[in-house]
Amino acid sequence: MVNYPSGMATNKQNNKEEKTNKKVKLPSSFSRANRGMNLEEDINISNEYYKDKKLCLITKRPTPINVVKVDYSKGALITNAYFEKQSTTDYNGVYKGKYIDFEAKSTKNKASFPLANITTHQIEHLKNVLFHGGIAFFIIEFVEHQETYLLDAKFVIEYFEHGSRKSIPYEEIKKIGHLIKRSYLPRLDYLPIVEEIYFK
Repeated sequence: MVNYPSGMATNKQNNKEEKTNKKVKLPSSFSRANRGMNLEEDINISNEYYKDKKLCLITKRPTPINVVKVDYSKGALITNAYFEKQSTTDYNGVYKGKYIDFEAKSTKNKASFPLANITTHQIEHLKNVLFHGGIAFFIIEFVEHQETYLLDAKFVIEYFEHGSRKSIPYEEIKKIGHLIKRSYLPRLDYLPIVEEIYFK
């Protein structure tokens, strides 16, 4: 370190110390809500694990879009598109010969799950699944509690259509729902709960 008569360190040294003492700013996406709590990614990885182990075949349903404009100068980049119709639910597939259909929702609300997160179109779709003998449920993640529950669709449909509240209390979901175990693989092991509820 070189000191000038005033006793001040060189600009180079000052800059070095500033950089050393400066706190590292994390990206805004790196928050408590994103530390291993990306629900869709966790379900997709779990479904891939189940498929590889030949346990079941559940896939994410693509949202149908109508492409209006494509920029071929950038390698066929879609620059304008719109949804063709309302989406139904996030996931569907088959397990032990039974059709499975479910919706995955995440909330940062600590006290309840807002029913505004569900559309009438999704409810009607799940009612049709049940009518035809399929298995239907919701996977609901409470980000602040770091807990994820499997909830039978009949319970959610009843609450949506006849409940006095605009949300389902967290405490009620804890009682009625089934806490899904988290692990490395599968990330969200929901299949044993499906087995317990619908196959026993």
